[in-house]
Amino acid sequence: MVLHRSDIINRKRAFGLLRDPGMQERFDAGLLDVVRRAKFKMVCVVINKQEHLNRYRSPFHPYHYCLAAMLDRYGGWLNYKNAVGDVMAESRGKEEDLQLKEAYRRVYRSGTLMFGHEHHQRALTSQDIKIQPKVANIAGLQLADVLAHPVKQALLVEKGWIPESGDVFGKRVYEAAQRKFNLNEFRGQVEGYGKVFL
Repeated sequence: MVLHRSDIINRKRAFGLLRDPGMQERFDAGLLDVVRRAKFKMVCVVINKQEHLNRYRSPFHPYHYCLAAMLDRYGGWLNYKNAVGDVMAESRGKEEDLQLKEAYRRVYRSGTLMFGHEHHQRALTSQDIKIQPKVANIAGLQLADVLAHPVKQALLVEKGWIPESGDVFGKRVYEAAQRKFNLNEFRGQVEGYGKVFL
């Protein structure tokens, strides 16, 4: 079974069983437990697209700009831990995947405004991003799919960019993931490390 946020919310396919309130309660508790127990660090990059487009004469593609910001933080964490790691994204379509591969390769080869290429090449195992479809049933991509929306929404509310939505379960997912944010381990600072606003 592939955890797919829209199927879970809309009770489609295998998640049709969640129409039963008892089943939904057990599933929700289990999902929150998985989030709490899973060993991962999280970087959430949120961009105000309109402000980004207005600010720069030749703006980067917002998705690729977010990728660069995320790679800066991921590379920083890996370098701090004296480790290396892979980068995997979910497929978005043939053209989008090609553009994402090129944006990743550009960061790997040339660096970003924040870090030179050495920072990324020391931390990342490959000059090529791995891209897989949702149906590949990869645990990390499934977890990212479940977390992305509620975490993004919570950060937008924190910044005052949107009002509270009343999504109770989304708030519970965000609370379960709170300790997963990347942070500056000396100062305990999350903003700029695990919560990035562009």
